[in-house]
Amino acid sequence: MQSVIRIATFNIHKGVTSFNARFALHEQRELIRKLQADVVFLQEVRDQHIKHSRRFSAWPLAGQVEFLADAVWSDYAYGKNSVYPAGHHGNALLSKYPIVKYENIDISAHQSEQRGMLHGEIAVPGWHQPLHCICVHLGLFAGWRRKQIAILRKRIEEVVPKDAPLVIAGDFNDWSMSAGRELVHGLHLQEVFEHHSGGKPARSFPSFLPLFRLDRIYVRGFHVRHVEVHAGPQLMKVSDHAALTAVLSRI
Repeated sequence: MQSVIRIATFNIHKGVTSFNARFALHEQRELIRKLQADVVFLQEVRDQHIKHSRRFSAWPLAGQVEFLADAVWSDYAYGKNSVYPAGHHGNALLSKYPIVKYENIDISAHQSEQRGMLHGEIAVPGWHQPLHCICVHLGLFAGWRRKQIAILRKRIEEVVPKDAPLVIAGDFNDWSMSAGRELVHGLHLQEVFEHHSGGKPARSFPSFLPLFRLDRIYVRGFHVRHVEVHAGPQLMKVSDHAALTAVLSRI
């Protein structure tokens, strides 16, 4: 039975560096591979963009999700959230185990900002229940995030059995660190860095010298064995967000 699982979350900034200055998807793929995660939660995956595919010669013809999964993660799911004339971007899950079911739920709180949460169920070998994985990228304003957390909570209460393993990860844009309180207290989740190191979520933004605690990993039904922030000056050419990993064991 597979008792330990490694999780990663990473906002790839649409495969480019700040201000679209440089195409970074290949470096991002190498970083994600080095994380050696069984399941990867990705935000701001730009799976199609007509102008960028012409501008950057190394742009993958099959799309960013398939390119990032490559031969390492056999299964992947993509949730198209923001759609515009040139293309679209959203959240993605990469998994070494079968994704038996997934659904992308619109959680947009305002017409000016399209957001979604990608909910996948993964069949981990030897587990009697599927692993529920929800990848999120919340809004920029506190009022919008409150609405989105309410939708997320309702989704979990209605769809995820209370005894099923659950991981929620992504970019919470939660500068005030208030969005996660309802998840912790209302749904009996724990944020892995709060639980394992120092009582607060990890500093993850900006990646080269993290100051703000924007990215999170919440879990239910696991012991947290190890957590790590992957940041530093070398990330300047990769993404404006650090990557986070957690090693979890089933309770």
